[in-house]
Amino acid sequence: MIYHILNGDSLAEQLRETGVEGEFIVCRECLIEGPVLFDDLEDFWSGRAEFISATHQGGREDYFEIVVSEMEKIMALPDGAEVCLWFEHDLFCQANMWFVMSLLEQQELEIYRIFPVINKEEDTWKGFGISDHFMLEQAFREKIKMTPVDIALGKALWQAYSTNDLAQLAILSQTPSEAFKYLPEVCQAHIDRFPMDGALGRPHQTIKQLLEKSNGDFNALMSDFFVREGIYGFGDVQIKHMLDELQS
Repeated sequence: MIYHILNGDSLAEQLRETGVEGEFIVCRECLIEGPVLFDDLEDFWSGRAEFISATHQGGREDYFEIVVSEMEKIMALPDGAEVCLWFEHDLFCQANMWFVMSLLEQQELEIYRIFPVINKEEDTWKGFGISDHFMLEQAFREKIKMTPVDIALGKALWQAYSTNDLAQLAILSQTPSEAFKYLPEVCQAHIDRFPMDGALGRPHQTIKQLLEKSNGDFNALMSDFFVREGIYGFGDVQIKHMLDELQS
């Protein structure tokens, strides 16, 4: 059995139109925002449920039903299974993938990374959203098997990210790996969110610069932000939160 861990429900719908077979498991978290450091996994789920219910639609029960139920499937994968990680290049997806890799404790899994097929440099951060079913099938054929070193790197990246150890994250970002494209750029984008001089982080600075240009048009601001900072993978919810922080 092949298990596909996907970056969202949209990709699951896309893959159902292809010849890619196997069980789909959807990662529905957004670990690019909110608290991520907790004493244990039980506290992690509880803390994330509190954050998501306070900042997004839905309650605690919804989080456990929609998010945790899928994550539990990851922790219950049988030994010897083939596991394909369908995550994009941006920080949003990478943070989620690092966390998913931290849950893969079985030593007998065959883990593969699936990259979106990108034909133009300007589409680097658009991910699977621009893929048709031929491109998704191509992505699956071109999967890269992760080595034990790659898997250890993914878990180490999550440890550094979750503890906000930016120095360690910078060191890890320089590790050569075919399974982690754009790793130096993505890690630096995260580090740039927390400047040492106490100034606004890079995403907030960009939004501040774009505010005047957008003339109050949120859709225009979001579009311009993606062009300049697609590396973050922020959606409208995250951009709205940052905009609110700037205007509070």
